[in-house]
Amino acid sequence: QVQLVESGGGLVQAGGSLRLSCAASGSIFSFNAMAWYRVAPGKRRELVAEMTNSGTTNYADSVKGRFTISRDNAKNTVYLQMNGLKPEDTAVYYCAAFFNGVQLGQGTQVTVSS
Repeated sequence: QVQLVESGGGLVQAGGSLRLSCAASGSIFSFNAMAWYRVAPGKRRELVAEMTNSGTTNYADSVKGRFTISRDNAKNTVYLQMNGLKPEDTAVYYCAAFFNGVQLGQGTQVTVSS
């Protein structure tokens, strides 16, 4: 079973930066894609960023130009670099791996103060 462990969340002021990490128990190169989702209070889950096995990336309009998804295959880790954070980015962020199924991590809280 694939296990994903997120880290790097925390409290930051508006305009600040955070880098989230997602460590996978297996080879991320074997996954069809990996992604970051978020769930803000009172809102539905939102796809933030995704990266396919071939390296193609996709971002939510709300984070384009501010967030960057990347991966380190050797470390079986996917990252989400978040710059220019805004209070509306406050949410629990989840890492997801897509293979013949899908697996989510336990989530990490990101809080952006104004």
